[in-house]
Amino acid sequence: MTAHQRNLSASIDPVKLDRLAEVAIKVGLQLQPGQDLLLTAPAAAMPLVRRVVEHAYKAGAGLVTPFFSDEELTLARYRYGNDASFDRAAGWLYEGMAKAFGANTARLAIVGDNPMLLSGEDPTKVARASKANSIAYQPALEKIVNFDTNWNIIAYPSTSWAKQVFPDDAEDVAVAKLADAIFSASRVDQDGAVANWEQHNARLRERTEWLNGQRFHALKYSGPGMDLTIGLADGHEWEGGASTAKNGIVCNANIPTEEVFTTPHCRRVSGHVISSKPLSYQGTLIDNIAVRFEEGRIVEAKARAVRKS
Repeated sequence: MTAHQRNLSASIDPVKLDRLAEVAIKVGLQLQPGQDLLLTAPAAAMPLVRRVVEHAYKAGAGLVTPFFSDEELTLARYRYGNDASFDRAAGWLYEGMAKAFGANTARLAIVGDNPMLLSGEDPTKVARASKANSIAYQPALEKIVNFDTNWNIIAYPSTSWAKQVFPDDAEDVAVAKLADAIFSASRVDQDGAVANWEQHNARLRERTEWLNGQRFHALKYSGPGMDLTIGLADGHEWEGGASTAKNGIVCNANIPTEEVFTTPHCRRVSGHVISSKPLSYQGTLIDNIAVRFEEGRIVEAKARAVRKS
């Protein structure tokens, strides 16, 4: 970490950062004694990674294995990489991850990359690399999607992300503001963060139990530019907050989390919907997403990729 990066990280409240790490281990993962942990993070998030690893070992972790990404290294590939390389991905790495998850290794992802990182790069290369990576990642992703193991995602206020959110502020001010927003949303801005999450999960359980008792047939959404009816699957169940993975560990997959969710019926979605906020996907910001459905099928869709000015 450079002196400049150390100065910027000094604008992040160390007490709240430590609380976030503790909540990730004790609430997000409920990491078990002897359980291994696989961790991925941007290199810029090292201050949070160090605290996470410390709390993991204090909780009795077996082996913590971190993997890091770096924005400059990612950009170097797109600017100087061999063209054929964009149709390949490190399948051996993802196969190893799948093997680890199958052996009860917990999964923690720290996110914080610049959402506009690849917006100035060749979109064809971005699409090819994304496709190759998605295919290679499938064995590991299936373990996560199927909830085979306990997993969790938390966020770190990197400088590049902070400047996208607060472009008119100095770097240290932008980082401090984004950090405060993350800490507030993650419920670690007050003492007793672990207990606060227990109360929050209890409230989410109350909501899911009420919704399950209603047995709604469909949900109707209306608003500016939106008129959408989503039919619900027969026998659907509402869930939210803490859930039990197939390995028997109760965890919160996302921190923060506020939503409750259920299963739509694939043939009972009709109407149109637009996005009120842009979507960050694979380093590209996608805005003005508009989709129209007829009996569960997308019959019209459009969007705009935001490019760097």
